[in-house]
Parts: sequence; C-alpha cells; structure tokens
Amino acid sequence: MMEGGGAPVDANKASSSTPEQSLPVACLLCMSGGCLDAFTWLSLGGVFANSQTGNVVFLGMYSALGQWAKAAHHLPPILAFLVGAAIALRIKAPRLCLFGEILCLTAVYLMEKWMPGPLPIVAIAFGVALQSASFRRVNRWTYLSVTVTSNMLRAVEQALSAPDPDALRAVKTMLSLCLTFLFGAVAGGFATVHLGAKGLIVPILLLTLALALCRAHHADSQLGIRLRKPRPGASD
Repeated sequence: MMEGGGAPVDANKASSSTPEQSLPVACLLCMSGGCLDAFTWLSLGGVFANSQTGNVVFLGMYSALGQWAKAAHHLPPILAFLVGAAIALRIKAPRLCLFGEILCLTAVYLMEKWMPGPLPIVAIAFGVALQSASFRRVNRWTYLSVTVTSNMLRAVEQALSAPDPDALRAVKTMLSLCLTFLFGAVAGGFATVHLGAKGLIVPILLLTLALALCRAHHADSQLGIRLRKPRPGASD
C-alpha cells in the first residue's frame, strides 16, 4: 500500500487506524478550518488563524513597504501557532488537544468583546495549532485540516500514479477534504456576515461533533476489547 506522499505503508498498520484518523472526523476538522479562516478574515481585521502562509506573506509584504504596524498585526498568530504546535507534538494527546481548541474558541465566543487587542486571534491560532498538529492522518494518508493546498497536491499525485483501487480511494479522500474545507468557508462567511462574532459557534459545533465521534469510537473499541477478554475461569 502507498501513503499520500508515495511511501509504502504496512497493511496491518493501515488497517488499525484510530478513530482520530477516520474520514468523518477529518472532514469535520477541515470544514472547521474553512469556517475559521472565513471568520477571522472577516471579523478580526483581515488576519488568518489557520493559514499561517497568508500571515507570513502579509508580514513580509508590509515589512517591505515599511508599514510596521500592519506587519506586526500578523506576527502574534504566527507565534501562537508555533507554541500550540510545539505543545501538541510534545504531549501527543489528540483528543485532549481537540478539546483544548474547543475551549479556546469558546472563550473567544463568550468574551471576544472584552478581550484586548490581538488576544482573540492569538487564542484561536493557538487552539487551531493544537488540533492541526495532532490530527494529520486520515486512514493511511497524511493531510492538513488548516489548508487545501497540500491535500490538493496529494489528490493530483495519486490520480497520476499507477491506477489501482488504493490510489482511487486516496483521490476521493483528499478531494472530500478539499470540498469540506470549501463548504466550511462558505458556512463561516455566511455565519459571520449575518451573526458577527457569534458566527464562531459554527466551528465550535463542528469540532464538538468531531470530538464526540472520537470518544464514541474509542468507547466502542474499549467495550469490544472487554468483551473479547476471557473471564477468569472461563476455560475451566
């Protein structure tokens, strides 16, 4: 079997993917990513929480133009994202990190009016980094929930590879993630335009549903393990 990047994957390892690597969870995370980019761009002064590429571009562009105040506006989310990613990679606890992102977004949702300066975008970027650094695989393939570029590249790469059912599944999976990111951006833009800061409720609900799916799958797997475990004296 082949990964999205083209590296072979052991069949036994591929078949034992965790709930955090399921396609429904990945789609919900990508949809949330699209929502958050639309929300932060429209309501938080044209700054991205997900797309640090955009923030780096604006940081460099405004710095080159000597517009230091505008350049500095894009620096806090970049730093917050780096810190969040470092913590997530250190603790390696996907569900805990997803819960952390939900807490960050909920805090902004409830207290955005009273948060000073760049604090809302910093909190969102930190929470996004916790999640995106923890959820990077769907089934056998790597992906990113905060952008579509790498997912589109993997879809094209697999489409041009040797025609086999595994490559076709990879193409369908990556295109599904790209489409859900687009749907999320549409939903996030619509909610922000009509609800303002309260539009943040959309990604919060999507992330909560993703966490519920992870917990439900985990509970089912734990129950299955307990049922399969032989009871004392059962073999007597």
